[in-house]
Amino acid sequence: MNKNGPIIIIEDDLEDQEFLEEVFQKLAYPNELIFFTDGLKALEFLNKEEVNPFLILSDINMPKLDGFALRDKLKTDAALTIKCIPYLFFSTALNQKAVIQAYSASVQGFFVKQSSLSELEKTISAIMEYWKRCAAPNNF
Repeated sequence: MNKNGPIIIIEDDLEDQEFLEEVFQKLAYPNELIFFTDGLKALEFLNKEEVNPFLILSDINMPKLDGFALRDKLKTDAALTIKCIPYLFFSTALNQKAVIQAYSASVQGFFVKQSSLSELEKTISAIMEYWKRCAAPNNF
């Protein structure tokens, strides 16, 4: 896990992208934010050898390649698995089936998009602080 690497945000709603960008700016984390509107574009980027992100925040319902399909591709690709990139769902699609499917795919977290900036800030802060403190096999 590259704690100084970029944060990949896969979100097709431009308003949600703006909210997330505003929250990250307010929290002043030094990580670059890289946005994608679909999973296929994100996968192409992640497959570049020199790319080593800190974490991925992914919506579930997206065009071309949804969050579940993208997670499956990342989990089964040896070159991407070795990068130890935490994969978190950040979605409004909260239901038991989606949560079970996410954790069955070894997603490291399932978070609900909040409608208020202050609640979104609390969630992003908790995510960032947790993963900044975690150790990963490739940290050694």
